[in-house]
Amino acid sequence: MNQKTRVLIVDDDVAMAKYLAGHLSRRNFEVTVASTEQEALRVFRGLDPMLVLVDTSLGAAEALILERLKQIKPTVSIVVLSANKDPESIFRASKLGADDYINKPVDPKELDVRITKVLDNQRLYAEVTQLREQVRRQSDFTMLFGTSPKMMEVKMTIEQVADTTATVLIRGESGTGKEVVARMIYGESSRGDKPFVKVNCAAIPHELLESELFGYEPGAFTGATRQKLGKFEQANGGTVFLDEISEMHPALQAKLLHVLQDHEFSRLGGKRDIQVDVRVLAATNKPLERAVEEGVFREDLFYRLNVVSIHIPPLRERREEIPVFLEYFLEKYSQHYGKRPPMFSEYAVTRMMEYAWPGNIRELENLVKRYVIVGNEAQIIRELSTHKPIVASFAGTPAAAPVATLPPVQTKPNGSDLEMPSLLEIGRRAAMQAEREAIERVLAQTRWNRRQAAKILKISYKALLNKLKAMEEHNKAQIEH
Repeated sequence: MNQKTRVLIVDDDVAMAKYLAGHLSRRNFEVTVASTEQEALRVFRGLDPMLVLVDTSLGAAEALILERLKQIKPTVSIVVLSANKDPESIFRASKLGADDYINKPVDPKELDVRITKVLDNQRLYAEVTQLREQVRRQSDFTMLFGTSPKMMEVKMTIEQVADTTATVLIRGESGTGKEVVARMIYGESSRGDKPFVKVNCAAIPHELLESELFGYEPGAFTGATRQKLGKFEQANGGTVFLDEISEMHPALQAKLLHVLQDHEFSRLGGKRDIQVDVRVLAATNKPLERAVEEGVFREDLFYRLNVVSIHIPPLRERREEIPVFLEYFLEKYSQHYGKRPPMFSEYAVTRMMEYAWPGNIRELENLVKRYVIVGNEAQIIRELSTHKPIVASFAGTPAAAPVATLPPVQTKPNGSDLEMPSLLEIGRRAAMQAEREAIERVLAQTRWNRRQAAKILKISYKALLNKLKAMEEHNKAQIEH
């Protein structure tokens, strides 16, 4: 083995423990020996071994020590050594957490084979766990994309540019999910198994950002007593995500431009250039074109960053995704906090469909988090009522039209009073219209395969049929009217 694997031997037989320790040390294991249960638990916590060999001659302590070790570190591999060949003992050891059982006297060759197998299984389990976590994170990321056509366009762009080396500029208001898009590009690229390093350009003072990005040499400034690698070196072979790039100081923009053009830089205080292979993704919630006009952002850097531009629309322009996010975040935080409040009422969902969401998905997520914690829907809805329903859209473009068109105000025959639907009715119509459009779009994509459509929409087949029936009746009523 190239890297030493830490092993703990628990055996009150000093001669046997010494023999096993010598044998494993010669095979490049880092071995520690404990002779009692108390000593084993103390050493185990400090050593954090990958493998423990336990001699069951410890007697009554066997059950306790196996259980305690697995409680402390469930992933540790435990091999029991015993002179007892009784199948009942083997079964009991396995039930208590042992990964293997070797009869004494121990054959060194058999020990080597069994240890190798146990450690290989442990590594395989770790890899599978890591892959499952990656799949889980990826599924979390794809929650950003519901049924709205605008987000499907974003997804298609991601698929087209992910496995290239192109620099991507991700635009959108705060809270729309720019980092999620960056991670999706990274995850679907050939660099997905290499580092992903995020730098928030607004969160780090510009005096420190240069050393954070490019590192420094000892003596570069007061207090620099050792060499420090910057984010670009840490991400070599992978991806750097520069969030809020518009906040980068103009003096540092020139050095970033040099990295993008020549793939090299020098550390602060350094005397040589360092070559790196890094893909750069950048994000901004401000219009960089205006920053260029105002002279606070370099035009040549803007063009270098803007090779591919992805604009993420605000949540108010894709309201049909609100119910999807509500369901997702409610499930997520119910599991996180161990609480499970009821689903939002139809009235609450309607109010949320009416709301402008100036904080976008992040605001909606925080609202659901508060709901799970306090469990009071009325309080959450009151919070929405304190905000104005309309906000300016990103980059000065006109705000999106409402999901449903309001009917004209009607006057009574005497002209004295006005008649118009209530806000609740307006919200209900908006929600129904958004739902209708989502169903029709998915049915078109699946060529009217209703079972497949129901699966995509995450509702039961029967629920979809009922909704289709209601839509048909509504259409008939409209025609008759």
